Amino acid sequence: MLEPQVTIVVVPRERFSYTKFSLEGIYAHSDIPFKLIYIDANSPQPIKQYLEQQSHEKAFRLIRTENYLCANQARNLALPYVDTKYVVFIDNDVQVTPYWLKKLVQCADDTDAWVVGPLYLDGVHGIETQNIHMAGGFCEFQQEDGKLDLREQRYFAKNLLPAVKSQLLREQTQLIEFHCFLVRTNVFNQIGYLDEKLMNLGEETDFCLSVRAVGGTIYFEPASTVIYVLPAPLAWYDIPYFWLRWSDAWNKTSLSHFQQKWGLAKDAKFISIGYKWANRHRLVPLQPVQDLLLSILPWQLNSNTYLNFRGFVESVLTQFFVKDKSQEI
Repeated sequence: MLEPQVTIVVVPRERFSYTKFSLEGIYAHSDIPFKLIYIDANSPQPIKQYLEQQSHEKAFRLIRTENYLCANQARNLALPYVDTKYVVFIDNDVQVTPYWLKKLVQCADDTDAWVVGPLYLDGVHGIETQNIHMAGGFCEFQQEDGKLDLREQRYFAKNLLPAVKSQLLREQTQLIEFHCFLVRTNVFNQIGYLDEKLMNLGEETDFCLSVRAVGGTIYFEPASTVIYVLPAPLAWYDIPYFWLRWSDAWNKTSLSHFQQKWGLAKDAKFISIGYKWANRHRLVPLQPVQDLLLSILPWQLNSNTYLNFRGFVESVLTQFFVKDKSQEI
């Protein structure tokens, strides 16, 4: 049997309830030899027991912490154990498709790419919606009114895959997503470990900028496809970590650090857009409440009443679930 060239590292993104489906998919659809390291950051008891059983059966390395971690902490925790040419980081809520891993490695071998990102789709459990999440991207610093900003664009986002599939080609890109990506392991000797002060926002942008700053190349490989499975609905035991991951404290800390690290203006659009996106994403668990309110409240009261109620519920849930759960980073 060939010696594996790649280590897959699975890390938590924002929940735990998709663990089983994601792990089963990796083993079902990875058709080249690989090693696997799984970072279990304080998952609930049923998930903990499942991972312990699977690690014995499948002989992968399981590393557990008894506190929640941000994703970059989890990735860094695995790196000292990676001894292969490539490492693939993948979130625990991603579903892979046939040949995904082989195609990522082939692209890196063919192009000498430092980093390779697949085609990312959005989906729900058991259903591939065919909506594109990202197919490579643009990321450049810009001066606006004498202030430094950063402009990003995720190519083909929200497009239906069949409508644009013929346009998706292997090519160099400036941006990939952290849902799943391949990187040459020795890259970390040049850029250092991933920045743990970026707890939930700006991680992939920071990484791609760092790679490009030292002359590294990043490729998009559409022959490899993964599906980011949307976090709706959440299991009840997902809520504490989800709420922490998208807490205002983590949002502000991450964006403030990114702004200072890269010298962006304090009122940079990149920062404000990221903050607004994170706040919207944080409200995913309240979507059923929103839908109910919008269906029963008079339309002229919907906006203010919902916003006030949403803020109240969010503050209660944050205090109840997140108190004493966070880790100082």
